[in-house]
Amino acid sequence: MTFSLWRARRTAPRLAANSLMAVALCCAVDAAAEDAGQWLDRAALAAKSLNYMGTIVYQHNGHVETSRLVHIVDGGSEFEKLVSLDGPAREVIRSSGEVRCYFPDAKVIRVEPRTFRNVFPSLSAEQQRNLAAYYDFRVGEVERVAGRTTQIVMFEPKDGLRYGHKFWSDAATGLLLKARLINDRGEVVEQFAFTDVAINVQLTRDMVKPSWPTTPPDWQVKEGSYGEVVPHETGWSVGKLPGGFQKIMEGYRKLRGRPDPVAHLVFSDGLVAISVFIEPVTPMSGNPGASQQGGLNVFSTRSDDFLITALGEAPPATVRQIALSVARR
Repeated sequence: MTFSLWRARRTAPRLAANSLMAVALCCAVDAAAEDAGQWLDRAALAAKSLNYMGTIVYQHNGHVETSRLVHIVDGGSEFEKLVSLDGPAREVIRSSGEVRCYFPDAKVIRVEPRTFRNVFPSLSAEQQRNLAAYYDFRVGEVERVAGRTTQIVMFEPKDGLRYGHKFWSDAATGLLLKARLINDRGEVVEQFAFTDVAINVQLTRDMVKPSWPTTPPDWQVKEGSYGEVVPHETGWSVGKLPGGFQKIMEGYRKLRGRPDPVAHLVFSDGLVAISVFIEPVTPMSGNPGASQQGGLNVFSTRSDDFLITALGEAPPATVRQIALSVARR
């Protein structure tokens, strides 16, 4: 789910003292980046290489959602099945190529391409270094989650443009078992946690197959809101990108209900990603303004004949700043 605020204060009058301070600062940043990078590498490897299943509770805005998750690796490919246990019935099947969402109450199957995984916790070496510049990485105490021993780690932001992150990783495998998103007032914005989990157990492909192996005749199959991204220069840029965020994707994407593909840019600081959509204003376009669901904030604005929308797990001020600074290159 990260880059340079680090600045040395040169108070000593002599160049030698300044040089020593610079060396010390550089070493501190490199050490912190290495620690954070090693932890992230382990978490990333565990998430994509282990077989595991368990019950997940997701909390946000006073709401609680419970789901059952099964994740297996077969022939080098990942397969997942997520089944909601409360609220409207929903079943999500993820494979390397697509995501299929089953809504039995509505008799609808929605199909989305799985274009890329969340940038966290799989990071480049540069993103790992930048994490130490924009977050303080701390290792906390040991706690039990879902009956297993976990190590707490925290990424505390050095500015007000990103949320804090607190993670509980399984001590034996590195798998994330609990995570919190924390705002600048220390309040929990959203949280997910396993209440029970089995790791490195024998699982079969049958356990990640949909409950409806063939589409019932009275169901509808709909293409999802997002089509595949076609990488391309869009001609748009963000003028006030917060420090540490870098562009990781740019291109055009087909959105449901839009006659033409829209420009789509994705930026990441190593822990979270923020998407920017630019589309010509049509009767199908949404209204400008802000909205929030858990840690996900959305801000839309009009610029001439275009609607610009920024969204991501970042504070409202951050997505607003990004959206208002989008302009033609």
